[in-house]
Amino acid sequence: MATVPTDLDPAVAARLKRTTDGLVAAVVQDATSGAVLMQAWVNDEALALTLATRQATYWSRSRQELWVKGAISGHTQHVRSVRLDCDGDALLLVVDQTGGACHTGAATCFDADLLLEDA
Repeated sequence: MATVPTDLDPAVAARLKRTTDGLVAAVVQDATSGAVLMQAWVNDEALALTLATRQATYWSRSRQELWVKGAISGHTQHVRSVRLDCDGDALLLVVDQTGGACHTGAATCFDADLLLEDA
């Protein structure tokens, strides 16, 4: 059985601007609808696993551990692409979402509170 690499490519790692906790923001977008589904955090290991497996893997700040999206809920994210923004401080994951993306079960984490909208 092949092992999955958990070390991030040094060239990629050098481009990342991390928080003091060693994290980078990951914005997640649905590949089909274009909807923004959620925002999560990745550390180097989570990003390396995501790139190697195409299964969205994040760092849980509350549990202080890695989590593969959908491992418990079945609401998985197959990663089609990962882009690094120009400053190196945010990632865009374009995914095929199965089930709701939000931990509440909702399709997106951004449908709860509308703060501003064109009239």
